[in-house]
Amino acid sequence: MNTILVSGAYGFVGSNLSKYLGAKKEYNLFALDIQKKELTNYNEQFVWQDLPQMDFNRIDTIIHLAGKAHDTKNTSKAEEYFEINVGLTKLIFDKFLESKAKIFIYFSSVKAVTDSVKNNMLTEDDIPNPQTPYGKSKLEAEKYILSQELPEGKKIYILRPAMIHGPGNKGNLNLLYKLVSKGIPYPLGAFINQRSFTSIDNLNFIIEQLMQRNIQSGIYQIADSEPLSTNQLIELIALSIGKDPKIWKLPIGLVKVVASLGDILPIPLNSEKLKKLTENYVVSNKKITDSLQVSLPVSAKDGMKITLNRFKIHSTDF
Repeated sequence: MNTILVSGAYGFVGSNLSKYLGAKKEYNLFALDIQKKELTNYNEQFVWQDLPQMDFNRIDTIIHLAGKAHDTKNTSKAEEYFEINVGLTKLIFDKFLESKAKIFIYFSSVKAVTDSVKNNMLTEDDIPNPQTPYGKSKLEAEKYILSQELPEGKKIYILRPAMIHGPGNKGNLNLLYKLVSKGIPYPLGAFINQRSFTSIDNLNFIIEQLMQRNIQSGIYQIADSEPLSTNQLIELIALSIGKDPKIWKLPIGLVKVVASLGDILPIPLNSEKLKKLTENYVVSNKKITDSLQVSLPVSAKDGMKITLNRFKIHSTDF
Protein backbone atom coordinates (compact mmCIF):
# COMPACT_ATOMS: atom_id res chain seq x y z
CA MET A 1 0.00 0.00 0.00
CA ASN A 2 1.26 3.47 -0.94
CA THR A 3 1.27 5.73 2.13
CA ILE A 4 0.92 9.36 1.06
CA LEU A 5 1.44 12.47 3.18
CA VAL A 6 -0.48 15.49 1.86
CA SER A 7 0.49 18.90 3.26
CA GLY A 8 -2.16 21.57 2.95
CA ALA A 9 -4.47 18.60 3.22
CA TYR A 10 -7.69 20.51 3.83
CA GLY A 11 -7.25 23.18 1.18
CA PHE A 12 -8.97 23.24 -2.21
CA VAL A 13 -6.60 20.86 -4.01
CA GLY A 14 -5.94 18.67 -0.98
CA SER A 15 -9.65 18.14 -0.31
CA ASN A 16 -10.34 17.13 -3.91
CA LEU A 17 -7.22 14.98 -4.20
CA SER A 18 -7.94 13.10 -0.96
CA LYS A 19 -11.49 12.35 -2.13
CA TYR A 20 -10.10 11.00 -5.42
CA LEU A 21 -7.33 8.88 -3.89
CA GLY A 22 -9.30 7.96 -0.79
CA ALA A 23 -11.88 6.14 -2.91
CA LYS A 24 -9.17 3.62 -3.90
CA LYS A 25 -7.96 0.81 -1.66
CA GLU A 26 -4.28 1.02 -2.60
CA TYR A 27 -3.63 4.35 -0.85
CA ASN A 28 -3.15 5.17 2.83
CA LEU A 29 -3.54 8.93 3.28
CA PHE A 30 -1.99 11.13 5.99
CA ALA A 31 -3.07 14.76 6.39
CA LEU A 32 -0.73 17.59 7.39
CA ASP A 33 -2.25 21.03 7.94
CA ILE A 34 -2.43 23.94 10.36
CA GLN A 35 -5.30 22.33 12.27
CA LYS A 36 -6.99 18.96 12.60
CA LYS A 37 -10.45 18.23 11.28
CA GLU A 38 -12.86 15.33 11.35
CA LEU A 39 -11.24 12.46 9.47
CA THR A 40 -13.02 11.56 6.24
CA ASN A 41 -10.74 10.62 3.38
CA TYR A 42 -7.56 10.62 5.48
CA ASN A 43 -6.44 7.76 7.72
CA GLU A 44 -4.29 9.87 10.06
CA GLN A 45 -3.66 13.57 10.52
CA PHE A 46 -0.94 15.84 11.86
CA VAL A 47 -0.34 19.56 12.38
CA TRP A 48 2.89 21.35 11.51
CA GLN A 49 3.99 21.36 15.16
CA ASP A 50 4.13 17.55 14.93
CA LEU A 51 6.71 17.63 12.14
CA PRO A 52 9.86 17.08 14.29
CA GLN A 53 8.37 13.93 15.85
CA MET A 54 6.74 12.45 12.75
CA ASP A 55 8.12 9.16 11.42
CA PHE A 56 8.70 9.90 7.74
CA ASN A 57 9.95 6.35 7.19
CA ARG A 58 6.30 5.29 7.23
CA ILE A 59 5.67 7.45 4.17
CA ASP A 60 6.20 6.51 0.52
CA THR A 61 5.08 9.73 -1.20
CA ILE A 62 4.91 13.36 -0.06
CA ILE A 63 2.60 15.77 -1.90
CA HIS A 64 3.46 19.28 -0.73
CA LEU A 65 0.48 21.55 -1.40
CA ALA A 66 0.77 23.85 1.62
CA GLY A 67 1.64 27.44 0.88
CA LYS A 68 0.47 31.01 0.78
CA ALA A 69 -1.71 31.62 -2.26
CA HIS A 70 -1.44 34.70 -4.42
CA ASP A 71 -3.24 37.61 -2.75
CA THR A 72 -5.04 39.35 -5.63
CA LYS A 73 -5.86 42.32 -3.37
CA ASN A 74 -2.12 42.86 -2.72
CA THR A 75 -2.58 43.26 1.04
CA SER A 76 0.01 40.65 2.08
CA LYS A 77 3.60 41.54 2.96
CA ALA A 78 6.29 40.14 0.69
CA GLU A 79 8.09 38.36 3.53
CA GLU A 80 4.95 36.34 4.34
CA TYR A 81 5.22 34.54 1.00
CA PHE A 82 8.84 33.60 1.59
CA GLU A 83 8.30 32.54 5.22
CA ILE A 84 5.54 30.13 4.20
CA ASN A 85 6.24 29.09 0.60
CA VAL A 86 9.99 28.72 1.06
CA GLY A 87 10.21 28.00 4.79
CA LEU A 88 7.68 25.16 4.88
CA THR A 89 9.09 23.65 1.71
CA LYS A 90 12.58 23.50 3.19
CA LEU A 91 11.28 21.86 6.38
CA ILE A 92 9.33 19.11 4.68
CA PHE A 93 11.80 18.52 1.83
CA ASP A 94 14.65 18.04 4.29
CA LYS A 95 12.53 15.42 6.05
CA PHE A 96 11.99 13.72 2.68
CA LEU A 97 15.72 13.59 1.98
CA GLU A 98 16.44 12.00 5.37
CA SER A 99 13.63 9.45 5.13
CA LYS A 100 12.83 6.30 3.16
CA ALA A 101 10.13 8.14 1.17
CA LYS A 102 10.62 7.73 -2.57
CA ILE A 103 8.57 10.49 -4.25
CA PHE A 104 8.25 14.21 -3.50
CA ILE A 105 5.68 16.21 -5.47
CA TYR A 106 5.91 19.97 -5.00
CA PHE A 107 3.14 22.28 -6.13
CA SER A 108 4.68 25.41 -7.57
CA SER A 109 2.88 27.63 -10.10
CA VAL A 110 3.20 29.01 -13.61
CA LYS A 111 3.58 32.34 -11.80
CA ALA A 112 7.03 31.14 -10.74
CA VAL A 113 7.98 31.71 -14.38
CA THR A 114 6.09 34.79 -15.49
CA ASP A 115 3.02 36.90 -14.89
CA SER A 116 2.53 37.54 -18.61
CA VAL A 117 3.22 35.10 -21.44
CA LYS A 118 5.23 37.01 -24.03
CA ASN A 119 5.35 34.29 -26.68
CA ASN A 120 2.44 32.22 -27.98
CA MET A 121 2.79 29.56 -25.30
CA LEU A 122 4.60 29.05 -22.02
CA THR A 123 6.91 26.01 -21.88
CA GLU A 124 9.34 24.56 -19.35
CA ASP A 125 12.17 26.00 -21.45
CA ASP A 126 11.17 29.60 -20.70
CA ILE A 127 13.59 31.35 -18.35
CA PRO A 128 11.80 32.24 -15.08
CA ASN A 129 11.41 35.93 -14.37
CA PRO A 130 8.57 36.30 -11.82
CA GLN A 131 7.56 39.82 -10.84
CA THR A 132 5.44 39.25 -7.72
CA PRO A 133 6.46 38.11 -4.22
CA TYR A 134 4.23 35.07 -4.73
CA GLY A 135 5.97 34.02 -7.93
CA LYS A 136 9.42 34.81 -6.56
CA SER A 137 8.80 32.75 -3.42
CA LYS A 138 7.60 29.77 -5.46
CA LEU A 139 10.69 29.98 -7.66
CA GLU A 140 13.00 30.18 -4.64
CA ALA A 141 11.39 27.04 -3.21
CA GLU A 142 11.93 25.30 -6.56
CA LYS A 143 15.58 26.32 -6.56
CA TYR A 144 16.07 24.95 -3.05
CA ILE A 145 14.64 21.57 -4.02
CA LEU A 146 16.78 21.38 -7.16
CA SER A 147 19.93 22.48 -5.31
CA GLN A 148 19.90 19.52 -2.91
CA GLU A 149 21.65 16.26 -3.73
CA LEU A 150 18.98 13.65 -4.40
CA PRO A 151 19.71 10.20 -2.92
CA GLU A 152 19.53 7.24 -5.27
CA GLY A 153 16.04 5.83 -5.73
CA LYS A 154 14.21 9.07 -4.96
CA LYS A 155 12.16 11.16 -7.42
CA ILE A 156 11.10 14.81 -7.27
CA TYR A 157 8.38 16.36 -9.39
CA ILE A 158 7.92 20.14 -9.40
CA LEU A 159 4.50 20.91 -10.84
CA ARG A 160 3.57 24.30 -12.28
CA PRO A 161 -0.21 24.25 -12.80
CA ALA A 162 -2.22 26.86 -14.64
CA MET A 163 -5.30 28.09 -12.77
CA ILE A 164 -6.94 25.08 -11.12
CA HIS A 165 -10.72 24.81 -10.90
CA GLY A 166 -13.14 22.34 -9.39
CA PRO A 167 -15.43 21.85 -6.36
CA GLY A 168 -14.56 24.39 -3.67
CA ASN A 169 -12.77 26.69 -6.12
CA LYS A 170 -12.54 30.34 -5.14
CA GLY A 171 -11.28 33.32 -7.11
CA ASN A 172 -11.90 35.11 -10.39
CA LEU A 173 -13.96 32.26 -11.84
CA ASN A 174 -16.45 32.68 -9.01
CA LEU A 175 -16.64 36.40 -9.70
CA LEU A 176 -17.46 35.79 -13.37
CA TYR A 177 -20.08 33.24 -12.33
CA LYS A 178 -21.73 35.80 -10.04
CA LEU A 179 -21.70 38.41 -12.80
CA VAL A 180 -23.39 36.13 -15.35
CA SER A 181 -25.83 34.72 -12.77
CA LYS A 182 -27.06 38.23 -12.01
CA GLY A 183 -27.65 38.91 -15.71
CA ILE A 184 -24.94 41.58 -15.84
CA PRO A 185 -23.52 41.89 -19.38
CA TYR A 186 -19.83 41.15 -19.91
CA PRO A 187 -18.52 44.36 -21.51
CA LEU A 188 -15.11 43.12 -22.71
CA GLY A 189 -16.25 40.94 -25.61
CA ALA A 190 -14.12 42.87 -28.12
CA PHE A 191 -10.96 41.51 -26.51
CA ILE A 192 -10.01 38.14 -27.99
CA ASN A 193 -7.79 36.06 -25.75
CA GLN A 194 -6.80 32.50 -24.90
CA ARG A 195 -6.12 31.20 -21.39
CA SER A 196 -5.13 27.81 -20.02
CA PHE A 197 -6.95 26.23 -17.09
CA THR A 198 -6.44 23.02 -15.14
CA SER A 199 -9.42 20.85 -14.30
CA ILE A 200 -9.09 19.22 -10.89
CA ASP A 201 -10.00 15.91 -12.56
CA ASN A 202 -7.00 16.17 -14.88
CA LEU A 203 -4.77 17.23 -12.00
CA ASN A 204 -5.80 14.28 -9.83
CA PHE A 205 -5.19 11.93 -12.75
CA ILE A 206 -1.69 13.30 -13.37
CA ILE A 207 -0.69 13.04 -9.69
CA GLU A 208 -1.75 9.39 -9.57
CA GLN A 209 0.13 8.69 -12.80
CA LEU A 210 3.30 10.24 -11.34
CA MET A 211 3.07 7.88 -8.38
CA GLN A 212 2.50 4.85 -10.56
CA ARG A 213 4.88 5.51 -13.44
CA ASN A 214 8.66 5.75 -13.45
CA ILE A 215 9.29 9.05 -15.21
CA GLN A 216 12.24 11.39 -14.90
CA SER A 217 12.47 13.86 -12.03
CA GLY A 218 12.02 17.47 -13.06
CA ILE A 219 9.74 20.44 -13.64
CA TYR A 220 6.40 19.83 -15.36
CA GLN A 221 3.71 22.30 -16.35
CA ILE A 222 0.12 21.19 -15.79
CA ALA A 223 -2.81 22.43 -17.85
CA ASP A 224 -5.78 21.17 -19.82
CA SER A 225 -4.95 20.35 -23.41
CA GLU A 226 -6.96 23.21 -24.92
CA PRO A 227 -7.14 26.88 -23.85
CA LEU A 228 -10.41 28.80 -23.48
CA SER A 229 -11.19 32.43 -24.22
CA THR A 230 -12.95 34.59 -21.64
CA ASN A 231 -15.85 34.90 -24.07
CA GLN A 232 -16.09 31.09 -24.23
CA LEU A 233 -16.04 30.99 -20.45
CA ILE A 234 -18.92 33.47 -20.24
CA GLU A 235 -20.88 31.36 -22.72
CA LEU A 236 -20.24 28.18 -20.72
CA ILE A 237 -21.35 29.87 -17.49
CA ALA A 238 -24.55 31.12 -19.13
CA LEU A 239 -25.25 27.67 -20.57
CA SER A 240 -24.76 26.05 -17.15
CA ILE A 241 -27.49 28.22 -15.59
CA GLY A 242 -29.85 28.19 -18.58
CA LYS A 243 -29.32 31.82 -19.61
CA ASP A 244 -28.36 33.48 -22.87
CA PRO A 245 -24.85 34.91 -22.70
CA LYS A 246 -24.75 38.71 -22.63
CA ILE A 247 -21.48 39.78 -24.18
CA TRP A 248 -21.00 43.41 -25.15
CA LYS A 249 -18.23 44.32 -27.57
CA LEU A 250 -17.51 47.84 -26.41
CA PRO A 251 -14.72 49.69 -28.29
CA ILE A 252 -11.34 48.60 -26.94
CA GLY A 253 -10.06 52.17 -26.76
CA LEU A 254 -13.03 53.27 -24.67
CA VAL A 255 -12.62 50.35 -22.28
CA LYS A 256 -8.95 51.17 -21.77
CA VAL A 257 -9.80 54.79 -20.96
CA VAL A 258 -12.38 53.67 -18.38
CA ALA A 259 -9.86 51.24 -16.88
CA SER A 260 -7.27 53.99 -16.55
CA LEU A 261 -9.82 56.07 -14.65
CA GLY A 262 -10.27 53.08 -12.35
CA ASP A 263 -6.62 53.38 -11.38
CA ILE A 264 -7.45 56.61 -9.55
CA LEU A 265 -11.20 56.33 -8.90
CA PRO A 266 -13.13 53.64 -6.93
CA ILE A 267 -14.86 52.00 -9.92
CA PRO A 268 -15.05 48.20 -10.58
CA LEU A 269 -12.58 48.17 -13.48
CA ASN A 270 -8.94 49.26 -13.42
CA SER A 271 -5.92 48.55 -15.63
CA GLU A 272 -4.80 45.54 -13.59
CA LYS A 273 -8.23 43.88 -13.66
CA LEU A 274 -8.56 44.58 -17.38
CA LYS A 275 -5.20 42.93 -18.00
CA LYS A 276 -6.12 39.84 -15.99
CA LEU A 277 -9.46 39.43 -17.77
CA THR A 278 -8.23 39.94 -21.32
CA GLU A 279 -4.60 38.80 -21.54
CA ASN A 280 -3.38 35.62 -23.24
CA TYR A 281 -1.87 33.02 -20.92
CA VAL A 282 -1.49 29.70 -22.73
CA VAL A 283 0.46 26.94 -20.98
CA SER A 284 1.86 23.88 -22.75
CA ASN A 285 1.28 20.47 -21.14
CA LYS A 286 3.25 18.60 -23.82
CA LYS A 287 6.14 17.61 -21.57
CA ILE A 288 3.98 15.92 -18.94
CA THR A 289 1.61 14.19 -21.39
CA ASP A 290 4.50 12.99 -23.55
CA SER A 291 6.42 11.73 -20.52
CA LEU A 292 3.41 9.84 -19.18
CA GLN A 293 2.29 8.84 -22.70
CA VAL A 294 -1.32 9.58 -21.84
CA SER A 295 -4.22 11.75 -22.91
CA LEU A 296 -5.95 13.70 -20.15
CA PRO A 297 -9.34 12.30 -19.12
CA VAL A 298 -11.41 15.47 -19.63
CA SER A 299 -11.32 18.27 -22.19
CA ALA A 300 -11.02 21.90 -21.11
CA LYS A 301 -14.69 22.55 -21.92
CA ASP A 302 -15.98 19.41 -20.21
CA GLY A 303 -13.86 20.05 -17.14
CA MET A 304 -15.18 23.60 -16.92
CA LYS A 305 -18.76 22.37 -17.32
CA ILE A 306 -18.26 19.99 -14.38
CA THR A 307 -17.00 22.85 -12.20
CA LEU A 308 -19.81 25.20 -13.26
CA ASN A 309 -22.47 22.59 -12.59
CA ARG A 310 -20.98 22.21 -9.12
CA PHE A 311 -21.25 25.99 -8.70
CA LYS A 312 -24.93 25.75 -9.61
CA ILE A 313 -25.56 23.07 -6.95
CA HIS A 314 -23.79 25.14 -4.30
CA SER A 315 -24.85 28.61 -5.48
CA THR A 316 -25.83 29.57 -1.93
CA ASP A 317 -22.12 29.46 -1.02
CA PHE A 318 -21.42 32.59 -3.07
